[in-house]
Amino acid sequence: MKNITTPIIPVQAQFAYTNQHQSLDYRAICLFAATGFFWDTDTYWCNKKVLCPATSNEVDEQQKLVSSYSYFDWHYSPKKNYSFQEALNDFTELFEQIIDEQIGDEQAILPISGGLDSRTQAVALKQLGKKVTSYSYSFSGGYSESGIAQKIAKACEFEFQEFLIPKGYLWNVIEDLAEINQCASEFTHPRQMAVLPEFQQMKGTFSLGHWGDVLFDKGAPEGYTEKDLIALVKKKVIKKGGLELGKSLWRDWQLEGDFENYLEERIEALLSQINIKNHVGAKMRAFKSLYWAPRWTSTNLSVFAHAHPITLPYYDHRMCKFICSLPEEYLADRKLQIAYIQKRNPEVAKIIWEDQRPFNLNNYQYNKMPYNFPFKVGRKLQAGINKIQQKKFIQRNWELQFLGKENEQQLESYLFDEKFNDFISREIVEKFYKKFQREDAVYYSHPVSMLLTLSVWNKKFN
Repeated sequence: MKNITTPIIPVQAQFAYTNQHQSLDYRAICLFAATGFFWDTDTYWCNKKVLCPATSNEVDEQQKLVSSYSYFDWHYSPKKNYSFQEALNDFTELFEQIIDEQIGDEQAILPISGGLDSRTQAVALKQLGKKVTSYSYSFSGGYSESGIAQKIAKACEFEFQEFLIPKGYLWNVIEDLAEINQCASEFTHPRQMAVLPEFQQMKGTFSLGHWGDVLFDKGAPEGYTEKDLIALVKKKVIKKGGLELGKSLWRDWQLEGDFENYLEERIEALLSQINIKNHVGAKMRAFKSLYWAPRWTSTNLSVFAHAHPITLPYYDHRMCKFICSLPEEYLADRKLQIAYIQKRNPEVAKIIWEDQRPFNLNNYQYNKMPYNFPFKVGRKLQAGINKIQQKKFIQRNWELQFLGKENEQQLESYLFDEKFNDFISREIVEKFYKKFQREDAVYYSHPVSMLLTLSVWNKKFN
């Protein structure tokens, strides 16, 4: 017998097997197609399951699961008579302790965006006096996210490197990416794959900011009740065009029942396992951390890990437990992270917050009419100029990988592969590809990306 203990938020999936025959789990694949990640313990196969987060598991010599029990349950137990200042002090001490332990004497490799998670890490690394190499990337022909990142790096006196994600990079690395993430996520999201050789030339340990935006914000909009949770989960997890693709595959594979009913039943069953009765936001945060973080966010961390060791301060078990003790009002609207940055590094707080452009952490409350009117007018004018000049503004990775003649040839070689069309009918592939080309590329980019992922998986692993 072997014991396998999984973290509260696993970085890497660990598997066990059942007594079922090895056969495709078509229902799981339909959910995967609709949302972009596998749910709960699902994989492509009926007999292969992922071990649940925060569990202690016994497996036998054949890697079959013998027993499993949970050692941590997400909960909402806010401390009484606990001031915001006390929470800020506790967060400051815990966050810096975690980062200090994770990085140690290593050089930290820090990806910086225009948001708050990596900015909070930058401030902590600066405060702790760590050696830091930082970087950011932007899309070729897109908004310069690196502009904000470079200012943060300069304020913290970090080395900084800007990467430009080139057009069509995916086709040179798609086979390698399939090996790295085992086709458990669609291929257009891990843009870090474009600069993996550059990562490998760096020295140090990654400090990654994943999941901070979920833990340190409100879990659900105001006014939501338990009855609204299924609809809220559907709204959050189903990608554009995903429900339509899931339904099409379900019908084509002649599965029993209705796909959308099955989806709602799965959501209801998973929500019922979360023993939080007194707070909708906390329950939603727990749902995401149990089922979304390990199966979506963690999947492509393997790309970073392919270059260097990775650390994730927001994944730390102490941070998860700390979150359960905080009043929701302290988490909502990123209050704790903002207050931490303002306290530890006022210069970084003055730098533009990408989500609240052109405002920063000190004045983002003014991102409303009439204060943001000049910025909105300027943005519309620039959009008009771009249209006149026929300049396309790249905002999404799939635009660099799917659009243009060369990209189309590469994409079609996978979508219309004969072996793949035995697995998923050519009729379905043609339907969604034509809708992507002729109707709404933004809406149907997810179905096309999922079909590409399933084609590569079918080629390599089926």
